[in-house]
Amino acid sequence: MLDIDFAFLLEVLVGGLLSGVMYSLVAIGFVLIYKTSGVLNFAQGAQLLFAALTFVSLVERGLSFPLALLVTFVVMVLLGLAIERTVLRPLVNQPPITLFMATLGLSYVIEGGAQLLWGTQVHALELGIPDEPIDFHGVLISQFDLFAAATAGALVALLSVFFRYTHVGLAFRAVADDTFAAIAVGLRLPRIWATVWATAGVIALAAGLLWGARLGVQFSLSQVVLKALPVLVLGGFDSILGAIVGGLLIGAFEKLAEVYLGPFVGGGIESWFAYVVALGFLLVKPSGLFGQRLVERA
Repeated sequence: MLDIDFAFLLEVLVGGLLSGVMYSLVAIGFVLIYKTSGVLNFAQGAQLLFAALTFVSLVERGLSFPLALLVTFVVMVLLGLAIERTVLRPLVNQPPITLFMATLGLSYVIEGGAQLLWGTQVHALELGIPDEPIDFHGVLISQFDLFAAATAGALVALLSVFFRYTHVGLAFRAVADDTFAAIAVGLRLPRIWATVWATAGVIALAAGLLWGARLGVQFSLSQVVLKALPVLVLGGFDSILGAIVGGLLIGAFEKLAEVYLGPFVGGGIESWFAYVVALGFLLVKPSGLFGQRLVERA
C-alpha cells in the first residue's frame, strides 16, 4: 500500500514539474524584456496567442508544417522588432507604470489584429505527439508533457549558450547588469532592445505552439500569461534561472495541492493555489529567490 501511495505521489509530482517547465517558458519571455528595459511586458500573452493562431491558420490553408513554422518564425521576429521600434523606443525614460500600460494596451491591439486577420473560431493544433501516458517503473508520465518539457529545456539551454558565448549575448548581459556602464563603453541600446524583443517573439512562438496543442488555439490562450506571474514572484523578475526554478515550484505546488488539499475544500484549487503561494512569498521575500534586491537611499 505504501509503495502504491509513493508511486502516485511521484506521478503527481512529475506531472507538476513537467507542467512547470511550460510555465517557465512563458516567464522567460517576461524576464528577457524586464532585465534589459525594465518593462513588464503584459503583451507576452497576446504574442503567444498570435503565434499559435498564425501557425495553425497557415497549416489549415495548406502550408506544410515546416513552411508554416518558418513563416510564423519570421512573423514573430518582425512583430517583436515592430513593438520595440513603435512602442518601447518612443517611451524610453518614461515611468514604469506608463510602460506597463502601453504593453497592456498593446496586448489588446495584437489580439484585435489576430481576430481581424485569422477570425475568432477555435482551432485544434496537432504537433504529432500523442497525449498518452507511458509507464516508467510504475509511474505514468504523459508523452506530450515529456515532449513539451524537452522542447522548453532545449530552448532554455540554447538561450543560455547564446547569452553566455556570443557578442550579442554578452552585450545583453552587460545592459542587464548596468545600463549606464554599458552605454559608457559604447553599446547601442536600441540594437540590443530590438534583439531581445525579437527573441521574446521566438519564445512566444514556442510557448504558443505547446500551449495551443494542449488547450486548443482560442483567444483565452492569451491568459496563459497570468500563469507566469506567480512564477516570476517566486523566482524573481530579473532572473532566467529564477524563471526556471519558479516554474518548477509552481507546477509542483499546484498539482500536489489539487490532489492532496483539493478534496478537503471541494476541489478546483489548482487554478488559484499558485497565487496564494505567490502572495505568501511576497510577504517573506519580495525580490524572489534569485531576483536582485533594490536598495534605495534617501
